[in-house]
Amino acid sequence: MFTLAFWRATAERAISTGAQSALLILGADQLNVVSVDWLTVAGFAAGGAALTVIKALAFGGKDGNPSAINAETVTNK
Repeated sequence: MFTLAFWRATAERAISTGAQSALLILGADQLNVVSVDWLTVAGFAAGGAALTVIKALAFGGKDGNPSAINAETVTNK
């Protein structure tokens, strides 16, 4: 959990989840970018990213890998 590789993998997941959360709320508004509440979109994206980081920290004690089931190999470079 205290390696750069762990935090890189966690950051990648948080960014991905944040983007997916933003797309979820945009899709619910039929992608009407003119009338969408961008503060709400940002809130959902930040919430999703924060949940991903919390999950990675919860499982990060195993070999410095943020994966819950160690489905990937995180190498320290």
